[in-house]
Amino acid sequence: MKALSIFFLWGLCAFWGIIPNKTVDKVDLKRFGGTWYSLSSIPTMFDKGSRETTTHYTWDKGGYYTVVTTCKEGKIHSIKSKIFPDKDNPGNGQMKAQFIWPIKIDYWVIDLAPDYSWAVVGHPDYRFLFIMSRKPFMEKKTYDEIVAHCKAMGYPVEKLVLQQFANELQ
Repeated sequence: MKALSIFFLWGLCAFWGIIPNKTVDKVDLKRFGGTWYSLSSIPTMFDKGSRETTTHYTWDKGGYYTVVTTCKEGKIHSIKSKIFPDKDNPGNGQMKAQFIWPIKIDYWVIDLAPDYSWAVVGHPDYRFLFIMSRKPFMEKKTYDEIVAHCKAMGYPVEKLVLQQFANELQ
């Protein structure tokens, strides 16, 4: 019932266009670490054409995540990066990604399951969107609710590209 109420509220807000593009209020940085499967994304110029993308976040004692992203683009590729939580409020979902030093880009956790079974990462200017799960699959109903919420926030969800292992949402 709670999920239905939230979905209904998202629908009403979308109708009136009042869901702002903002981060979640709280991210437990220890729970966020680990492996995530990218089920779909609005690709960036770096990951167009990639499939079966997994990302592993390891917390570093320096106060950031060391990230290894692995995907298939004909053959398997891996890229290393860092994710930095907001220094002033490290658990607020506003993070910065760094692929090339010293450049950092906004990396916002905009939606997150209470049990950390899925997460959605976006950008304040709607430049990219990643729907991620702890497993390489998700119930179709849950996925559709997440996409509806992203659309209500203003993301161009028609640009979402499914990852190969997510083609059959359950």
